[in-house]
Amino acid sequence: MPTTYETIRADIVAAMKARDTATATALRTLDAAIQRAAMDANKPIDEALVVATLRKSAKNLADARAEFEKGGRADLVAANTAELAILEKYLPKGLDAAKLDALIAEVIAATGATSKKEMGKVIGALKQRPEAALIDFGAASKIVQAKLP
Repeated sequence: MPTTYETIRADIVAAMKARDTATATALRTLDAAIQRAAMDANKPIDEALVVATLRKSAKNLADARAEFEKGGRADLVAANTAELAILEKYLPKGLDAAKLDALIAEVIAATGATSKKEMGKVIGALKQRPEAALIDFGAASKIVQAKLP
């Protein structure tokens, strides 16, 4: 089974052959962001890096779309929405709320965290878990805050 990065690279070629400029441009931009992230971190491209970069790109597009909506730029909203839809195809399905809640409870117990001051320790431990690529750390952070006094 090909990695997400291999799939993205193959889909760039397919989009270029199909003359689908919107998809090709979105995926080439993503590919450049992944390569830049790998160079900045000075590590090889792996699944965790690809997923993190995908999530960051999708979040940036969503934030930009919100700003375009405020500014009344329907043309840019439509372009951002289309690009976001392309990127979302490659994002892994995250953990459902119940599984995330159970995983966080398990990590809190394992780390022995007892207050919000130790939240960093819990999030750090979550990032070391094999399921880390599936975790939305924004949502996880809110759950950790709610669980710690």
